[in-house]
Amino acid sequence: MTPADLTRTVLHTVRRAVEADELCAVVPERVTVRVPPRPGCGDYATNVALRIAQDTGRPALDIAEVLRRRLVREPGIAAVDIAGPGFLNITLAGATQAELVRGLLGDRETGRPLPLPEPDPALLRRLGPDAARWSLLCPPGLDRDLLLAQRESNPLFRVRYAHARSQALLRNARDLGFSPEAGDIHSEDAGALLAALADHARVSATRAPDRLARHLERLADAFLRWTAACPTLPRGDEKPSAVHRARLAVAEASGKVLADGLHQLGITAPAHL
Repeated sequence: MTPADLTRTVLHTVRRAVEADELCAVVPERVTVRVPPRPGCGDYATNVALRIAQDTGRPALDIAEVLRRRLVREPGIAAVDIAGPGFLNITLAGATQAELVRGLLGDRETGRPLPLPEPDPALLRRLGPDAARWSLLCPPGLDRDLLLAQRESNPLFRVRYAHARSQALLRNARDLGFSPEAGDIHSEDAGALLAALADHARVSATRAPDRLARHLERLADAFLRWTAACPTLPRGDEKPSAVHRARLAVAEASGKVLADGLHQLGITAPAHL
């Protein structure tokens, strides 16, 4: 479930509670869900009960309990807890591998560009626009000239190389006459990769550029380790199987997420490196 899906679910839950006379309130036009500031508080939080309480005078904790009982029955939601004066902390249910990949590939929305300051003109001339923008997100002390190097020690190169690698796998698969199809890959050393893919919507929702950059590095590293350990394409005279198609779908989803993240940071995602 994406943040947009969850927002719609919360809004529909409020509307159904009003229609059932459990709440006497005007249904808000919009509700918001945000990533909680501290770990252990669910995947997302919403203040919708507090907003309704301000309009109605009914205690926010009462409203939160009405909504909690309804939300916890929604598909894709594992738990809902009430925190503080009436915040709803929502924990999403984990998706199967196939559902996760299918959801990423079917999502047509791209992340909105994140606000970043303009790089220093001298740095822009020295590094070029992509490396200069990435340099704004680097930890202190990193040699910025490293971002020009085409090697593993360059985090921007690793992220863009992982994306280019995913595109090469898709091109080679087309040449062999098969296409991706989401399915079970039996977690063949893919645990870290699948965890990073599942975490993308949550990280993206924070709208924090530095956090997104570190997430892309983690995803790229997991993807490159996985492709080195598990061949995505058939070897020799081997025929493409359901496992090859499922692995290719994971590669396609990884490339899509990496490209989307780079574009949010105003950085290009070339298909060839």
